[in-house]
Amino acid sequence: MTTALTIQAGRRTVQMETAAVKALEHRIDDDFHKACELILTCKGRVIVSGMGKSGHIGRKIAATLASTGTPSFFVHPGEASHGDLGMITRQDLVIAISNSGSSAEVLTLLPLLKRLGIPMISMTGKADSPLAQSADVNLDIAVETEACPLNLAPTSSTTVTLVMGDALAVALLEARGFTAEDFAFSHPGGALGRQLLLKVQDVMHKGEELPQVSPQTRLSQALLEMTSKGFGMTTVVDNSGQLLGVFTDGDLRRVIDQKVELDSATMSQVMSRHPKTVSAETLAAQALRIMEDNKITALVVQDDQQHPIGLLHMHDILRAGVI
Repeated sequence: MTTALTIQAGRRTVQMETAAVKALEHRIDDDFHKACELILTCKGRVIVSGMGKSGHIGRKIAATLASTGTPSFFVHPGEASHGDLGMITRQDLVIAISNSGSSAEVLTLLPLLKRLGIPMISMTGKADSPLAQSADVNLDIAVETEACPLNLAPTSSTTVTLVMGDALAVALLEARGFTAEDFAFSHPGGALGRQLLLKVQDVMHKGEELPQVSPQTRLSQALLEMTSKGFGMTTVVDNSGQLLGVFTDGDLRRVIDQKVELDSATMSQVMSRHPKTVSAETLAAQALRIMEDNKITALVVQDDQQHPIGLLHMHDILRAGVI
């Protein structure tokens, strides 16, 4: 197969599937709204089921629903007939997926679902199919033709099904008022979760780790404090523990350039006043942005009384995997 033919086949596939998805837009109608209402009033979980490629897409739809505020999981229709039906309760709702609307394994479940009084939403490509006719609401996922040149392999149809599932998930997300923080709580192990949930207090250094000197401390003694704590800086506090300033490696280079007497100079003479600070409740990702914007590598964490309670270094954020 030549390069030109390969590219032609790939582009044709993209064009056909794009057209199929575009045609789906006009089917987001009253039935779609009814499906959303059924799910929103469901007191249990949304059970997604389907055979073959529809099953693979169904797993993704269930995962997307679950991560966006709609409790959901996938049940294989074949396994359901051999015991897994016990996973479904009368409080649940079923989304059954079948492009033909006549998958035997899915149809086998219909009498049992009806007996339990479980509402069902179908996703089919044939509105007159047994599955569509048995459902409380049918969502039309029909395509004119598959992208497969033989019109056999599920390609356009599975793409359209997935998009319909995403449309449901997003509509439900907005209806529930689902927030970014809600999303992060279901993704605590990922980078997004860490960005949205991790706070300064979770990674800051505190207690004896916090470098601290008084304004009367000589520069030579302050350097010892900086060296022992290993952050390349120290806080400067008054007798009441309030933050007056900081002294950093950068400040040390400045005083050397100015030929300040290192043995006699005190912190009140050489410290940087009004340093950048954050609260313990600040998101670590926000603290990182403050560091980047101000070209610094550490932030003092202070309480409402301007007392230093911790120190956050950029390395701490990197180790936490925020970026």
